[in-house]
Amino acid sequence: MQQQSTIPTSGQTPTPTPTPDSSESIPVVPLRHPIRTAIAVVLILVAISAAWDVAANKRYHWDVVISFLFSPQIMTGAGLTLVLTVVSMTVGIALGTVLAIMRLSANPIVSTISRGYIWFFRGTPLLVQLIFWYNIAALYPVIALGLPFGGPSIVIGSANVLISPLGAALLGLSLNEAAYMAEIIRGGIGSVDKGQYDAARALGMNGGKLMRRVILPQAMRVVLPPTGNQVISMLKGTSLVSVLAISDLLYSAQIIYSNNYQTIPLLIVASLWYLLMTTVLSFFQNKLERRYGRGFDVSTRRTRKPKARTAS
Repeated sequence: MQQQSTIPTSGQTPTPTPTPDSSESIPVVPLRHPIRTAIAVVLILVAISAAWDVAANKRYHWDVVISFLFSPQIMTGAGLTLVLTVVSMTVGIALGTVLAIMRLSANPIVSTISRGYIWFFRGTPLLVQLIFWYNIAALYPVIALGLPFGGPSIVIGSANVLISPLGAALLGLSLNEAAYMAEIIRGGIGSVDKGQYDAARALGMNGGKLMRRVILPQAMRVVLPPTGNQVISMLKGTSLVSVLAISDLLYSAQIIYSNNYQTIPLLIVASLWYLLMTTVLSFFQNKLERRYGRGFDVSTRRTRKPKARTAS
């Protein structure tokens, strides 16, 4: 049926023709989820009950936790834990980048060496590697540089002196981390479009400049999230160096509770410091991911509403 428009006569006000847009809006009723709401209420009650039990249980000895939370020995251990994390991750990222480039090399010998390194250090437990480096003097009492097959060599020094417990911890953590970072960086390099290689070659860039200025900056968007996870894992993994009698955060707590027999409170102190440090690292990880992920994260893009057209 065709709508008939009313033509106003002189002295009459034109009557507007009703359109679908001018009709009353239909109220939108949200869909109810009673089961989901009931589960949420139960989970909240369980969480509140667990929190109250932890706070009210006197066996936790919260007074001991508070008294040792900022003790000098614990603070020194936390500082050493951060040093181990920063140094090991720095060496691991640098060595992992070299291994990733070697892994992608067209030279089969270079690629095979990188594959063998990654295979060995990813295939053996980190604790075993730490103990191995700690006892390296049993295999090589003297560290020397020289030619193979009995050629002349230069003696550097005793292994017990050069590789201290702290040096063994740094070696084990760094070399193990390099194997994982090599695979992470290799995946990031593989995510860069092949056209970028052709464009850089057309501009006359050599291999080194191509990696530094074109490939690696673009690979950062893919490399950063797993690298942040590795940093957090490294922070917690440094607790393994306590078997080498290094006064990190966990070993410092162990020394204290071996004297006062307050095992649980001191473990809570160590856990609170680990939680604090991982929270700070997660915050900066999110900042870096947002910075390098600009233009790729659909959820962060601002959608502009179309402007309403006015009738002329």
